[in-house]
Amino acid sequence: MDELTDERTVPGTSLRATPVSIGTSFLGDPPQPDGTPAVAADALARAMLAGPFAVIDTSNNYARGRSETVLGVAVRREGLPPGKTIVTKVDADPATGALDRDRVWRSFEESVGRLGIDRLPLLHLHDPYTVDVEEAFAPGGAVQGLTELREQGLVGALGIAAGPVSLMRRYAESGAFQVLLTHNRYTLVDRRAEELIDLAVDRGIGVFNAAPFGGGILAGSGETYAYRQASPELLAWVARARELCGRWDVPLQAVALRFSLRHPGIASTIVGVGRPERLAQLTRLQATAIPEEFWPELAALGTPPSTLED
Repeated sequence: MDELTDERTVPGTSLRATPVSIGTSFLGDPPQPDGTPAVAADALARAMLAGPFAVIDTSNNYARGRSETVLGVAVRREGLPPGKTIVTKVDADPATGALDRDRVWRSFEESVGRLGIDRLPLLHLHDPYTVDVEEAFAPGGAVQGLTELREQGLVGALGIAAGPVSLMRRYAESGAFQVLLTHNRYTLVDRRAEELIDLAVDRGIGVFNAAPFGGGILAGSGETYAYRQASPELLAWVARARELCGRWDVPLQAVALRFSLRHPGIASTIVGVGRPERLAQLTRLQATAIPEEFWPELAALGTPPSTLED
């Protein structure tokens, strides 16, 4: 079967995913002067729906809601193509930071209203940084809201989507979530989520791994990793990795993507896309063959010095 369209069921869910999923944090930005999505955003949404990637990942707060709005306009006009799924996330109130049971319900209602979709096969709790874990699980907390949505059949599976590994571990160990979405913590230059992924696999939790390019440095666009300036040591490591890729005649971007795709515990790798042509580029990167003999030489470069602490 063609690897691009080789669908698999995400553990813990009934959701079908291709090895690569599409992230939409760029969709709807920048807006028009009146705050509405630009015309180019509609073209990107249509390209996402027409592409070979099964899951489109968005969020209540991406582009202040415009990401969901643009996707919803495209779905209402053209319908959701067979085999395509839109997954979203509940977010804290943008004005107050509230993230309790009531806010979860409001966030869900805002999202399905924009998307024009009554039921979501997967809904994530997104970046729960404005509440501590005890608050999230307390009566009236965010987890109660998510559980109610699932019990009422409005949501299929529940996911936790955040960054810090120590925080993600606490949510994963709770038993309340069927899916885990980690970002920037399992890449060529940061492997700290490896034990977290192993924990999820042991518990039958599905794993999405987002941002395999680290938001810049591995995509060849600047000197940042996970939204932070890369250290001289990290830049030097990446330069050595790029030199190695040159000797093997493989693009660093293709290696960075393959690093995530080859992990057996990762159900799908989420890549953010900001322009329609990036979808075609992503397809080419995924199709790039990386010889198995390359990986020991990459490992010989040593542990990369990440910019992250958790």
